[in-house]
Amino acid sequence: MPVQIAYLSVILIWATTPLAIQWSTEGAGFAFALFSRMLIGVIIGALVLAVFRIPFPTHAHARRVYAVGGASLFVGMALTYWASRHVHSGLISVMFGLSPLAAAVLAALWLGERSLTKKRLTGAVLGVGGLAVIFLQGGISGGWATVAGLLALVVAMICYTAGMVWIKRIGNDSPPLATTVGTVGAALPGFALVWWFAEGQVPMEVAPRALSAIVYLGVFGSVIGFAAYYHCIRHLEASRVALITLITPVLALLLGQALNGEHTTPRLWFGVMLILTGLVLHQWETFRPWFRSRRRQPM
Repeated sequence: MPVQIAYLSVILIWATTPLAIQWSTEGAGFAFALFSRMLIGVIIGALVLAVFRIPFPTHAHARRVYAVGGASLFVGMALTYWASRHVHSGLISVMFGLSPLAAAVLAALWLGERSLTKKRLTGAVLGVGGLAVIFLQGGISGGWATVAGLLALVVAMICYTAGMVWIKRIGNDSPPLATTVGTVGAALPGFALVWWFAEGQVPMEVAPRALSAIVYLGVFGSVIGFAAYYHCIRHLEASRVALITLITPVLALLLGQALNGEHTTPRLWFGVMLILTGLVLHQWETFRPWFRSRRRQPM
């Protein structure tokens, strides 16, 4: 796959995933939509592993990675799908855009990394400030249900990020797709239990848009998007890959406004801009070489 197509694919998939999550729960229930998506993802991922003969490690170290990743995925996705009923779809992307800031704090605490420089701390403060503005916006315009949804997204983001940092602490030498299949497979029983206790039945009728969204998330969101992202990491400098986290939240908000009739206010955009500015400062060491190369290019 040409790297330009992979890069554009990641942006489009990540930007459309929040809206697809919201659409997938229409009439189907959030638990059924989540379980169905993950089941499709595991089946497709396992088929790809088999067809291309990609190894799937099952030793104790790999099982530990699958268990940690599965636990963080279970909590993160369950809360995200529940919250999608109460918040703008674009805010899901914004909240998960904060994951680099959370990862820096957790890496400093768990891995002993010197990840909290002055610029990164300033970026974290701006990110928290933007988050506070968004919470204030939710309390004003959406009531307590929106605030609860935003809080659930924050907890989901922290849990998902904690899982990634913990996996880094464990160390993981498995192929990326194998890790994905193992992680989702480990979380699948939990998703099945949530569906059983929350809804307990297969919907009699699923709207075409909801069904399409479930299939899209299972195939593109869980398999193709993951493969394209790692393809970009392998062939592009880190600064270009990091730009994805700045592009997708804005694009997701615009898509929600255009395709789902979601109302955005100046206060909400101000909070988003604070978060994105914080991300730029946090990743300044990554972006700086790219900015320098841009300046040196002839006009």
